[in-house]
Amino acid sequence: MRIRLVATIALSAVVLTATSGFTWQPEPSWRSGDSGVTARLRGLAAVSPSVAWASGSAGTVLRTVDGGRTWRSVGPTGVEELQFRDIEAIDADTAVVLSIGPGAESRVYRTDNAGRSWRETFRNDDERAFYDCMAFFDRRTGLALSDPVDGKFRILSTSDGGRTWSVLPTDGMPAALDGEFAFAASGTCVVTADDHSGNAWFATGGGAQARVFHSADRGRTWSVTTTPVPSGPSAGIYSLAFRTAKQGVAVGGDYVTPDSAPDAAATSRDGGRTWTGATREPGEYRSGSAWISRVLPWALAVGPTGSDLSVDGGRTWTRFDTGSYDAVDCAFGACYASGEQGRVATLRWW
Repeated sequence: MRIRLVATIALSAVVLTATSGFTWQPEPSWRSGDSGVTARLRGLAAVSPSVAWASGSAGTVLRTVDGGRTWRSVGPTGVEELQFRDIEAIDADTAVVLSIGPGAESRVYRTDNAGRSWRETFRNDDERAFYDCMAFFDRRTGLALSDPVDGKFRILSTSDGGRTWSVLPTDGMPAALDGEFAFAASGTCVVTADDHSGNAWFATGGGAQARVFHSADRGRTWSVTTTPVPSGPSAGIYSLAFRTAKQGVAVGGDYVTPDSAPDAAATSRDGGRTWTGATREPGEYRSGSAWISRVLPWALAVGPTGSDLSVDGGRTWTRFDTGSYDAVDCAFGACYASGEQGRVATLRWW
């Protein structure tokens, strides 16, 4: 099955400034193609400039091995009722996909052979739990996040690459606020540091404050801090991205009013202990974010009303497109975005 909309972003200019030497001046533009997939793709995992996985509604899982030029449908069979809101790719052949929903609708599947076959490795048996997103520290260790059960967020853990899972004790989890939950919008409500440090973060909304929880021991214990991002019944932080164990960005807003999201972006330079509002935010609801690489302080944010770029670590954002995307992920300077009607985009920075 071919992807209906495949787009490429290209940098078009490098400018020389008198004060700062060579400065990248990105002027990205979308180039789209035709495919035939209509699923909404909220899960995305970039493995390399050539390999990426995407997942979404109607039990859809897609895979590309040619940099997004062509995609194949490789999902499990007989799961058309599931919403695969997150996918984590370990390599070109191995991926773990999470479906969201109350009770048994929250499940995890794993493939070791590029999607030719899948094995269900977790099915939620607690009707009070609702799993939203997951993240991996390395090839073996990962976490999945559930909305609060008995007043605390629930963490599911794996130490064998997603083959088996166990619910962690909640002794080290701070209490949730009334109405607080996480957003299953792009698979980035929980993230990990890509440095083997054991750091993880998850973001919330729904309650009186939008907060960020942090763990330094792979999810066993957590601390929590408030952020300046507004919160409400459908508002808060929808996406986190950490470039290092210290530097992170948070974006969000309110999906009910996607055209207006004042103050809905923030940055942290101390590992999530404190957050500062962006001086120029996207200004509209954004559901996904990603760092382009660990080398440059460049970040992307996407949402149903457009895409934004920051070249100063998330302090200021500039709109470069008004198309609809839900998720974004990058690997080695190559970025992918995905969204409604099977939309998939690629971006090459060098």
